[in-house]
Amino acid sequence: MTSRLNPYISYNGDARAAFEFYQSVFGGELVVNTFGEFGASDSGDADKVMHAMLETPQGYTLMGSDTPGYLEFTPGNTMSVSLSGDDSAELHGFFDRLAEAGSVTTPLEKQAWGDEFGMVTDQFGIAWMVNISQPQG
Repeated sequence: MTSRLNPYISYNGDARAAFEFYQSVFGGELVVNTFGEFGASDSGDADKVMHAMLETPQGYTLMGSDTPGYLEFTPGNTMSVSLSGDDSAELHGFFDRLAEAGSVTTPLEKQAWGDEFGMVTDQFGIAWMVNISQPQG
């Protein structure tokens, strides 16, 4: 197996909803395991997501989990998920669907470097960057 880089996102109890939403946007296979399935069935974390992984037909991999009760959940803005490629229709579709219940911080449009680029924060507070490369000519 080759190495891969993918985001791992922490949530405050809504990881399952977030990953089901991402699956509705990107498609793919979603695997969700709870803390209860791995020995914490008597804790307040039993129904929380210990690990979720979404592998999409496009080759994207997203991973994440709920923060267990014994750790402090600290939301921040130090992480973004970046989508890039040259399939304009597909990437525009992803951007639009992520923005439906979220907020666009930078409209997806042509930028100074020649590509289309935009940023959106989805309904779960996750920042997404979308870059659509243009043919070089």
